[in-house]
Formats: sequence, structure tokens, C-alpha cells
Amino acid sequence: MHKLLILSLLLLGGCKHAPQPEDISGRWINQAAIDSAAQGRPLLRAIDAHGMNLEWNIDTQGAKAQFSNAFEQGEGRLVPEAPGKWAVDYNGHDTDELQLDGNQLIQQTSKNVAAQVFRRPAHPAPASAKRGTTFRQALNSAYMGGQWTIIEGQGRGNTVAFKADGSLSGLAQHDQYKLCLGGDCATQGAGHDTLYLGRGDVGEEWIFVRYGKRMEILKAINQSQADEIPQLAPGPRQWLLEKQ
Repeated sequence: MHKLLILSLLLLGGCKHAPQPEDISGRWINQAAIDSAAQGRPLLRAIDAHGMNLEWNIDTQGAKAQFSNAFEQGEGRLVPEAPGKWAVDYNGHDTDELQLDGNQLIQQTSKNVAAQVFRRPAHPAPASAKRGTTFRQALNSAYMGGQWTIIEGQGRGNTVAFKADGSLSGLAQHDQYKLCLGGDCATQGAGHDTLYLGRGDVGEEWIFVRYGKRMEILKAINQSQADEIPQLAPGPRQWLLEKQ
């Protein structure tokens, strides 16, 4: 009887299924870049320090991995390599290596970029949203969220609110904003942090300087000729804001 019991336990043990690998489907954002910027650092510098890619959108069933960064979007074929490890194959021209490490998705160091760390967003954008929207909204909330007071400039004393969805209130006639995360707007700003302020279809680029809880918004002076690519330089300060 004792031998039969041991044999039964062994057989039951042999029927156990191997643990299923975690599904990494969904969005992952470069939270390290957001956390760094949220300390009140210059924005482009914070993003550059934590890698090129800002967001991954992964579909394991469809074997697809899409990335977005400040100036391009791309898609590759997701290829499992080992438990918790995948390759993203861009039609044989290049690859990225992804590895799950607890609640983090690591994009491994490659010949082009250093390792980057991604996390699940607390509030992912709808599936129909433009790629990169989840990262941008998380950044807007962390970097620009809360209430700001106009210390100097038009509307002094007013409360300004920058919303996660890019809407804006309290700053003159403007009702929308968009932070420059890199690409053409960064090139035109010659490395200065820039943002778009507008209302409806009318707006323009401004240069801003962030230091801790204070932010200056400066006129952006175009130093190029009319037929040349804009090159923006800091002009007079229009507003000085302080985060409450």
C-alpha cells in the first residue's frame, strides 16, 4: 500500500503543467525618462539620458512589436527566444532584444542604443489612440500636471493648469499645448526645450526653461530666412510660472 501511494504521488506530480510565460502584450512606457523629467530637469536632457524609445505596444498573439520615439515609429516581428526573452526582427535588417524582469521590460543594449527600462502605464490610452499617446499623457501629467501660478507676465496671479490630454487653461488665450520630445522641433530649437501653445488651429512654438518648480516661457525668435528651416533662439520672457 505504501509503495502504491508513493507511485500515485509521483504520477500526479508528473501531470503538472509547466508554468506559462507571462504575456507582455499591451503598452509599456519609458517610465525612467518620465521620473527623471518630473524632478524639474530640462526635458530633452532627461529623455536623452534614458534612451531613444519612449513606448512599446506589443501583441504576442499576433507576433508584433511596435515602438515609438520622438521622431519615428516602427514595427517588427516578435520572436520568442527563451522564457522571458524575445527578439524584435525588423525584416532581417536589425533586431532589438526584450527581456521581462519582474514588472519591468528591458530593451537590451544594442550597437545603436544603451539599455532602456519600460513599465506598464497606470492609465493606458485607448487602443485607437495614436502611437506614443500613452507615454505623452503620462509625461504631461508628471511634468506639467498640478496647478501653476503666474508670477510674472500677462495674467499675473492666475492659476494655470496643463492637463494630461494636452488641454490648457489660465494662460492667456491658449487652450492647448504640446511638449517637444525630440525630432524636428528639437533640431529647430537648437537644443532648447520648446512647446507649442495654441488655440484651435492657430498657435506657435515657444522656448521654455524649467528649473525645479519654476518655469520660464520665452518668445522663440526665428533667426532663419523665410525659405530656410526655422532656427529658434530664446527671446524675451513672456511668463514666469511657479508650481504649487
